Parts: sequence; C-alpha cells; structure tokens
Amino acid sequence: MNKTTHPKSGHGGLGGFLNSIQTLFVGMLRVWSIPIVLMLSISSGFTTYYGLSYFILPWIALIITIAIQSIIVICSLEIASIHWKANRARYLSVVLSLLVAITASITFSYFKFYEVSQAETIRIDRINALRKEVNGYLSNLVSVKSSILKQKHADLDKATSEVSQAYFGTHEQVPAGYKNIVGEGPFWKHYNERFQVQKASFAQLEKEFHQVDEHIRALQTSLNHLSVNTEQNFQVLTTELQEVQLKFNELATNVGYTVPEPPILMTYAQFIQGVTPSFAMWNDFSLFAFACAAMVDFFTFLLSYRLETTAPGPLSEEEQELAFQCLREFSEFRINNNDELEIVIEKTPIERARHYSDWSRMFAVGFLLSRGFLRKIDQRSVEFSPNLYPLMSERMSAQIQALKNEVVND
Repeated sequence: MNKTTHPKSGHGGLGGFLNSIQTLFVGMLRVWSIPIVLMLSISSGFTTYYGLSYFILPWIALIITIAIQSIIVICSLEIASIHWKANRARYLSVVLSLLVAITASITFSYFKFYEVSQAETIRIDRINALRKEVNGYLSNLVSVKSSILKQKHADLDKATSEVSQAYFGTHEQVPAGYKNIVGEGPFWKHYNERFQVQKASFAQLEKEFHQVDEHIRALQTSLNHLSVNTEQNFQVLTTELQEVQLKFNELATNVGYTVPEPPILMTYAQFIQGVTPSFAMWNDFSLFAFACAAMVDFFTFLLSYRLETTAPGPLSEEEQELAFQCLREFSEFRINNNDELEIVIEKTPIERARHYSDWSRMFAVGFLLSRGFLRKIDQRSVEFSPNLYPLMSERMSAQIQALKNEVVND
C-alpha cells in the first residue's frame, strides 16, 4: 500500500467564508488589545504617579510607578498561564504581588480622581463656608446696630419728654417759682438745645448707618454672585467687607459698644487652590473616584489576562502536524469541570513497565503550553485551550478524508 499523505482540508461555501471573517475579526481584536493594555497602563501610571509624587521625590515616584504598572501586567499574564494546582506557591506569590501592586495603584490613583470628581463640590463647600462666616458676622452687626439705635432712640425720647416738661413747667428740675408756668423760658431753652443736639446726632447716626447698609448690600450681592464671576466678586467682597468693618467699628466705638469679631478671609489664591492629595481624602470617601481608579486597573488586568489565555499566533503546517501526531499518543482523556478536554500527561503503569520513552509527546505538550494552546491543570494533566480545537478538528478531518480515499483506491 502506497504511503498516503494527509490532504490539506479546506472550508468552502458560506460557512468557510463566515469562519474566515470571524477568525480575522478575533485576530484583529487580539492585536488591538495590546495597544489598549499599554494605554490603560499609561493612564493608570499617570494617576498613580500624580498621587505618589506628593509624598516622595518625583523621580522616585516615577520609578515606583513604572514598577507597579509592570507588575500588574506581568502578574496578569502569569496568572493566566499557571494553574492553582500546578504550582501553588508560585500561584500565591503571583496573586499576592498582583494584589499589592493593584492596591498601591488604586490608592494613589484615587487622589487624582478624587480631585477631579470633587473639584466642584470642594469649590461649592468653600463658597458656602465663606457665606456662612460673612453672614454670621453681618448678623452680629445687625444685632449691635439694633442695640445702638434702640439706646439712641430711648435717649431721644427722654430728651423729647424733658423738653415738653420744661415747656409746661412740670419738669422736676424746674425751680419752685417757675412751676406750672407754660412758655419758652430759659429752662426750656436749655433742654431744647440738648434735644436738638441729640436729634441731630441721631439723624447723623442713621445717615452713617445707611451708608454702612449700602456697603453691606454690595457685600451680600458679591457674596451671592461669587459662583458666577469668582475673581471679580471675590475682590468686591474683600473690599466691601473691609469698608463695613472700618465704618461700623468707628460708629460702635464712638457710642461705647464692643464691635463683633470680623471673619478672617482666605486669600483668592487659597480660595481657588486645588486639592492637595492626602490620606485625609479617605475620610471623606468618594465611591465614584474609587470606582474610576479601580476600573482602570481592572481593565488592565482583564485584557492582560485575556492576552495570555489566547494563543499569541497560529501554528505552521509542520507544527500542527507535530502537535496532532504527538497528542495522539496519549491514552487518557476526559472532560473536566471547565468543560474542556483534559489530557493526563503522566505515563500509564503499562508504559512505565515497558520503559516507554515519552520524550516526543512531552516536547509537544511543552511546546503547546508555551504557545498558549494548552493550559496546565496540575502536575499530571493539561487541558485544551479554545484555539486548539479547530486545529485538531482540521487534522482529524484530513485524516478521515485520507482514510476514505484509501478505501476508494482499494
């Protein structure tokens, strides 16, 4: 019987065309995953470096950031290529390294995302705190102003009553000879002068308080519009607050009242200053900032893991033939809990008794493991990766076709 070669099986028709399109699409996605992983790693590295640079020297932060991102990618690739039962010590060390790197990355990336996500909230909080301080101060001014006007009004009423009593001669200070004598005498003129002075003083005080009220009105206007035009209104706010403070202090001091303690405002540079990263940010925890920081590292891990679980490239015709012929020599196959075809790679008792040399098939296993077409389960078994099934099915189809051709030729 002549030596029969396995014809190269082809796939025709619509099914073959769709399979080619799917293979091309999947291949493009795998290739595209590489720059995506790099961009995600760079993005995560930038945010990690931003937060880390506030705590240590920038050049040290840069080195640590590169190490962190490298560990995340490398450990993600290693986790995909090893199995828990195959080498538990190595698996645990890789998982521990990955967790430490991801924890460090998320921790320091959180500061940047917190600053971005909470910037408007922090700005609003500063405006509200400023409004609270200024409004509290103005409330104290109104209270002192009311007390001053109440006292002055009482003094004016008393002076009015004394003038009236002096006019009708009923004032207690009127000499006995002038009692109950109605008229504008010297005694009345004395109290009338005092009344006119207090009246003019009260009118002047009201006028000056009116000027203070104008400054307070401008102050409150700038305070209400602080979120619209921050720089201009902040300057107006500072100027008007100083005017209110100076004028009111002068008025209150002149009448013997204690002036309220004015608020100490921050400078405009401090008011618009960004958030300085610190671990105090964790006290005011932002779930959104944490989710963004974790999401970048999660996608980096996931895509890196997927890159390793899929084969890096197709096998040549010779490599496919080698893998098919060598894998055929194994005798123990089963479907495992992952619904994958599992091969026991240890020698059977009969093979040990016969001193069977399994070098060729073990070479094929090692070759396919390194190329990602097989995945190690434990020390004695491996399983097919999804990309190995179509290669084996193609070779099996070619073998079946060859057998059919032999039967036809016979």
